[in-house]
Amino acid sequence: MATVASAGMVGAEQFMATSGATDPVWVHTEPYSKRPQFSKLSQDLETDVCIVGSGVAGISTAYELVTRGLNVVMIEARDILSGETGRTSGHLSSMLSEGFTDIAEKHGDKGAIMAAESHQYAIDRVGEISKKLGIDCEYRKMNAYEISKYPRSDPKHKDDVEELKEEVAKMKAIGMTADFKEGFAIPGWDGKIDQRDAMIIGNQATFHPTKYFLGVLKWLKDQPNFSCYTHTRMMDLQEKGIEIMGMGSKDVKITTEAGNTITCKNAVEATCIPLQKLSVVAEMEFMRTYCIAIRVPKNYIEDCLIYDTEDAYKYVRFTACDSKDDYLVIGGCDHKVGQEGGAEDRFAELEDWVRERFTRAGSVDYKWSGQVFESKDFVAFIGTNQGMKHTYVATGDCGNGLTHYVMAGKLIADEIQGVDNPWAKLYNPSRLASIVKSLPSMVSHDLQINAQYKRFLQSDIKDIEDLAPGTGGVLNPTLKMPIAVYKDEQGNVTKRSALCPHLKGVVCWNNLEKSWDCPVHGSRFSKEGICLIGPSKGNLSAAG
Repeated sequence: MATVASAGMVGAEQFMATSGATDPVWVHTEPYSKRPQFSKLSQDLETDVCIVGSGVAGISTAYELVTRGLNVVMIEARDILSGETGRTSGHLSSMLSEGFTDIAEKHGDKGAIMAAESHQYAIDRVGEISKKLGIDCEYRKMNAYEISKYPRSDPKHKDDVEELKEEVAKMKAIGMTADFKEGFAIPGWDGKIDQRDAMIIGNQATFHPTKYFLGVLKWLKDQPNFSCYTHTRMMDLQEKGIEIMGMGSKDVKITTEAGNTITCKNAVEATCIPLQKLSVVAEMEFMRTYCIAIRVPKNYIEDCLIYDTEDAYKYVRFTACDSKDDYLVIGGCDHKVGQEGGAEDRFAELEDWVRERFTRAGSVDYKWSGQVFESKDFVAFIGTNQGMKHTYVATGDCGNGLTHYVMAGKLIADEIQGVDNPWAKLYNPSRLASIVKSLPSMVSHDLQINAQYKRFLQSDIKDIEDLAPGTGGVLNPTLKMPIAVYKDEQGNVTKRSALCPHLKGVVCWNNLEKSWDCPVHGSRFSKEGICLIGPSKGNLSAAG
C-alpha cells in the first residue's frame, strides 16, 4: 500500500493540497477531502492582524489573537495546511535537536532554561486546547528515549553514552525531568542489535497533527473576528507611515498576486521562512528529511518517542492504523535541499533500521519527505522581523517545528499586545550574541551554498529527448539561460525558467516529490513551477 506516487501520475491539484508528490501518513485517517474550504480574496480589506500562512504557526497565532478579541485575517497561497505542517512526523518534544549542553554554550544557562520552559509550555498547550475544543487528535503524554547510535559491542558506544549522561546532568540542572538508565531496553525491541542504555525524558507527547490543527481551524471558522482566504498569494509586504519614538503610526500593506490589498496594524509571516531576500534567511540551513510509516502490531512496542545520536538522527513515534496494527513512524537521513538525491536508499535505511530492531514490523504503507529550517544557534526566530516594527516572523524550527511554532502563537500575540514575555529575548530575530558565536559555521555554510551557483555552468540533459516520462531536468546548452523541463507520462513537456525568483539559484529536479528545489536557500516549486516553499514569493517564470 506504499503511497509514493508513480512518476508522472500526480496532477497539479496534489500540489495545492501538499508540498510534494508523496502523501504523509496523516491522510490515512484525515484525507485532504475532509479539510475545510475557503474562498479566494477578491476585495481590499482592513483588519487588526493579517497572518500569511495556514500551518502550525499561522493557526496557533490566529487562535491566541482571536481569543484575545483581535480581528484576524489569514491568507494562504494554496489550500489549508498545504505546507510542512501536514508533512511533519508529529513529535511534541522538549528534547531539542542540538541538546541543552550546546544550547547553553550559545545562549547561557538562562537561555537553556527558557528553551526548556517554552517547549514544555507548547507540549502542554496542545493538550489544553485539544481538551477545551473537544478535538480528538490522539494527544497523549509519554516518555522519550535517546539511545547511542552504536551497539554495545562497538567501543564507541561507551563514549557516546558518556555524552548522553552529560546531557542528562544539564537537563536536570535546568529543571527538566531526565534520567539515564544503564542497561535499559525499550519494551518491544526484540532484534539482535543491542543498543541498551538510554537517556529518558518524561512529560513528552505526541498527537495527530492535522486532526489537531484542522480542529482548531474549524473552531476559528465559526468566530466572528476571524476570516480566511485560500489561493491568495502574498507578493508584497510593506510598512507604510511614520513612527518615531512612539509618535505617529504605521500600517502594514499586503498586496496579493491578484492585486488586492490588506491593510492591517500588524502582519505575521507564518510561512516556514520569511518571503524576503536575506536577513534571518542567511542565518539558516535548509534540509530535506525523510519518513516512512510501517505497520506494527498493537501493544507490541511501548508507546514512546525514540531518538538516536546520529548527526542526521533517527526519530520514532506511533500513530493509529486500524484495529489490528499501529503505524511506527520513523524519520531521518536529512540532507541539504537540492544537493543530494537517493531517496529510495534513505527510505531503505529507515526500513532496515526498524526491521533489525523490531522483528514483527509489517508493510511500509507510506513514504514521504519534508523540509526543516535549521538556525545556526539552535533555536527559532520568533518575533518582530529585522528592520520592521509591525511585521512578525516564526522561522528556524531546528527540527522542533511543532513546539517552536505553537509557542510562537503566544510569543507573537504577547508582543503585539505589549505583554512582557520572559522567553522573547531568547527567540528575538534580531539577537546578536548567539549569532556571533555561530559565525564560523555560518561562513562555512555561506561558502557551501554560494558554490551552488556553479549550476549556471551545468546542464542536466543535452536534449529534451533525454528525459524519461515523468521526470525533469535542467536544459542549459548555451550555459546562459537554464530551462527547467518536465515531461509527463504522455510525453507532454512543460518548460519554465530554471532560475529561482529569490536570488537566481538554478533549481534541481527532485524525482521523489516531482518538484524543482533551489539548492541556495531552499525554495521549492511544483513540476509546473508553482511556489511551494519560500523564501521565493512567486512561481518560476515562463521560459524565455
